[in-house]
Amino acid sequence: MTVPASLGPASFHAALEAARLAAGPQHYPAGALYVVATPIGNLADITLRALHLLNLADAIACEDTRHTQQLLRAYGIDAKPLLALHEHNEHEAAPGVIERLRQGQRVAYVSDAGTPAVSDPGARLVAACTAAGLRVLPLPGASSVTTALSAAGLGGDGRFVFAGFLPHKAGERQAAIDALAQESRAVVLLEAPHRIGALAAALGALGPRPVTVARELSKQFEQIATVPCADLPAWLAADAQRQRGEFALVLHPAPPTGDDGNATRVLRLLLAELPLKSAVRLAAEISGAPRNALYEQALAWKASSDGAAE
Repeated sequence: MTVPASLGPASFHAALEAARLAAGPQHYPAGALYVVATPIGNLADITLRALHLLNLADAIACEDTRHTQQLLRAYGIDAKPLLALHEHNEHEAAPGVIERLRQGQRVAYVSDAGTPAVSDPGARLVAACTAAGLRVLPLPGASSVTTALSAAGLGGDGRFVFAGFLPHKAGERQAAIDALAQESRAVVLLEAPHRIGALAAALGALGPRPVTVARELSKQFEQIATVPCADLPAWLAADAQRQRGEFALVLHPAPPTGDDGNATRVLRLLLAELPLKSAVRLAAEISGAPRNALYEQALAWKASSDGAAE
């Protein structure tokens, strides 16, 4: 997170005071871990309760101490002990946090952005504190998952699956996407800029199924667009800016097909042994799925395999 020069402590002095007035009278038990959601981009998206708690905490455990120091300085919060606790040391660092809690301290945990323990560190720390009989109190707030869902225009019953980051290896990633091909619920995916092209190529196998791409949510260059999966690689390639920033994608629910969900699996097996047209014809006969849809999917798979292997 880069904090603009215009957003120094003076800019947030009123917010810190408002937080004290609004949240200060509430009860904050000592000896508890506070899991605190922080902005995913726009610094003004912090809650008053989170702001007050960060100012009240005896120590703040965080994914990146430098990143969190920037955040705290922007709000005018200084002189807090910062404890590094990230994906590489979470198991080893948790006992130190637990010892502080046993001493009666209030410890806040924040990830670099959004809600901790959702595709970010924090889950192991929470589990360790719970196992030790200590209180864990969540402070809700910003999340790229719910933010992207709210702008996707899904309608329906609102059910969704959070898949997060798919595997990095091409074969494992494609297998994961195949498993989602007949998912009747929306699926939320996360991706980094250096892998978004590979994910887009793999999603192309889903053909006309809509996907909402949310890039740089809440930031100055936020962009949200809904396109067919088959068009996603071309949409990204049309503008170099579209491949920058952090991504949350919402794969819209698969439309009812009238088959038992085996069509794509059958098609993939047949393609390994037969020419494309023969495989499509037999897959349609076996599964009852529309031949045109299977043909489009086979072409998308071929384009994906001919493109980036990773």
